[in-house]
Amino acid sequence: MDEDAKQRLLIAAGTGLALGLTLRLAGLPTLSSLALGAGTAIILGALLVQIARSLARRDFALDIVAALAMGGALALGEWLAGAVVALMFAGGQVLEARASARARREMTALLARQPRTAMRQQGGALQEVPIEAIRPGDRLLIRKGEVLPVDGALEGPALLDEAALTGEPLPVAHQAGDAARSGATNAGESLVLLATRPAAESTYAAIVRMVEGAAAAKPPMARLAERWSVGFLALTLALAGGAWLLTGDPARALAVLVVATPCPLLLAVPVALVAGMNRAARAGVLVKSGAALERLAGISTLVLDKTGTLTEGRPRLVAIEPAPGVEAAELLRLAAALDQASGHALAEALVAAAREAGHVLPMPEAVREAPGAGLAGVVAGQAVAIGTRGFVADHAPLPDAPAHEPGSAAVTVAIAGRHAGRLLFQDRLRPDAPAMIAAARRAGISRVVLLSGDAEAPARLVGHQVGADAVFADHDPARKLAVIESERRSGRVLMVGDGVNDAPALAMADVGIAMAARGQAASGEAADAVVLVDRLDRVATALFAARRARRIAAQSVAVGIGLSVLGMLAAAAGTLTPVQGALIQEAIDVAVVLNALRALTPGREETA
Repeated sequence: MDEDAKQRLLIAAGTGLALGLTLRLAGLPTLSSLALGAGTAIILGALLVQIARSLARRDFALDIVAALAMGGALALGEWLAGAVVALMFAGGQVLEARASARARREMTALLARQPRTAMRQQGGALQEVPIEAIRPGDRLLIRKGEVLPVDGALEGPALLDEAALTGEPLPVAHQAGDAARSGATNAGESLVLLATRPAAESTYAAIVRMVEGAAAAKPPMARLAERWSVGFLALTLALAGGAWLLTGDPARALAVLVVATPCPLLLAVPVALVAGMNRAARAGVLVKSGAALERLAGISTLVLDKTGTLTEGRPRLVAIEPAPGVEAAELLRLAAALDQASGHALAEALVAAAREAGHVLPMPEAVREAPGAGLAGVVAGQAVAIGTRGFVADHAPLPDAPAHEPGSAAVTVAIAGRHAGRLLFQDRLRPDAPAMIAAARRAGISRVVLLSGDAEAPARLVGHQVGADAVFADHDPARKLAVIESERRSGRVLMVGDGVNDAPALAMADVGIAMAARGQAASGEAADAVVLVDRLDRVATALFAARRARRIAAQSVAVGIGLSVLGMLAAAAGTLTPVQGALIQEAIDVAVVLNALRALTPGREETA
C-alpha cells in the first residue's frame, strides 16, 4: 500500500469519526452509527487485504489484533470504539509511510560518477559513443577531468587521479604502455587510451557488481515491534477468550482487544526512529531508513577508510626545505608562481599556500610541462623548474635526496640552473579524527579498524595517531570485503568511507556511512547513511542518536505494553467498557509518543 492510499484511509477514518460524533451530538444516533461503522469498515477492509498479503509472504502480521478489535466492535455494535481503533491504526500507518518516503527522497542518484559515453577515434575522426559500444582495441580520447570509462593501456605519459580506486590522494604519473583502470580520473592533459576490455568487464563495472552483490546479501532487519508481536498476540487472545468464557460477556473480550490494540508498538517505534533520523539529519548525517538507524545502534566494530575519511583527502604544503643560500620565502614565491600554469593537485596546494603567506605571484613565461613529471619556465626573469627529481635533474645538478616522513610527497625545485630546495606535501589527519574515535568508544564501539588502499607506512602512521586496534593497508575493494566479512564474525560492523573503492565494503558492512560531502555518488548510494558535511565527528553524533533512539523506542514499547496489559486485565475484570478502553488506549498512545519524541534531543552520555 503506497503513502497516498494510507493517507486516504486516514482521511476516511478521521471523517467517519468526526461525522459520527457530530451526528451523535445532533441527536441522530442511527446516522451516527452508520458514519462510525462505515469509517471503521473501510479501514478494516484495507487492513484485512494487508494482512492477507503479509501472511502470503510468510510475514507475521501484528495488525491482527487491530483487525480483531475493529471486527469485534462492528459485530457488537460498539461503533465509537471501532472508529477510535480505526483512526489509531490509520494514523500509525501514515506516520511510518512518511518516514520511509522521506528517507527515499534523500538518496543520491546511483553511480552518478560513472561515464555514459566516450570519444572514440574512428576513421581519422572522433565519435561520441555509448560505453557499451567500446570494444578491445578501440582508441579513446580522454580529456582532462574525465573519468576513464574502460580498462586500457596508455599510448603516452599520463597523470591519473586514482583516489576513487585506491584511496591514494596524490595523482599518479604513468608512462606510455602502462595499464590504466576505469574509474580513474585524468588529472593531466588529454590522453589516448587503448581499450583492453569492454565496459562490462572493466574495473569500475566490477566494483558496481560487488556493491549490488553485497547489498543483496545483507539480510533485512526485523522491526523492533515484531520481536514482541507473537507473545503479545498470544497474551491478548488468552485474556480476551478467558474473559468471554468465564463471564459469557463478549463485550469484555472486545474491551480487552480494544485496550490491547498495539499502538505502542505501531507508533512508538517509528516515532522514536524518525526522531533519531531527524536528529542525525540536523547534524548533517542522512540515515536512509529506520532499519538502518536500528542496526547502527547495535554496532560494536568501527572500520574506517584512511584517505578522505580520517585524513582531509587534499594535499597541503607542510614543509619548505631551501638549499643553502636560498631563502624559504623566495623558494615558495617562485615555485608557486610557476605552478600557476599547472592544474596538478600539488600545484594548487602550493599556489594556495603562497597566497595565504601573502605573496604576490608574478605570471610565468615560456612554460613547458611534462605531464606527471613537472614544469619549467621563466619567473621574474629567472629560469625555474619544479617537479620530480628526475625532471628537475635535467635542469640543475642535484644532491642526494634526504629521507622524508612516510606519507608525504616531495617536490624538487631548481632556480637559475641551481638546486633551490624541495617542498613537502602531506594529506593531513582531520583535526576531529581522534576526538571522533574517543566519542565512538563512549558510544559503545569496542574495536576500531583502519582499512586503506594506501601504502603500509602512511596507513600505520594514521592508525597510530587515532589509536586504531588494527590496521589493514594496501587493500583493493575485493580485499576490503574480506576484512569486513572477517570482522562481522565477532560483532556488528560499521564501515565509514568516501570513495568508489569503499562502496563494496560499505554495502557489505552491517551499516555503511559514506563521507559524501565531495560528491562520491557510488559510495553514497551503497551506504546506509551519508555524511553531507565535511565533518568526521558527525559519525559519532549518528552513533549516539541511533543508540538513544533505539533505547527510547524499547522503553516506550515496554512502558506502553505494560500499561496496555494493565488495561487488558481491568477490561477482562469488567471495569472498562470498550469505549473507555479505546480512550485509555489513546492516552497510552499519547504518552508513549511523547516519550519517543525525546529521541530528538541528545542524552547526557554525549557530553561526558
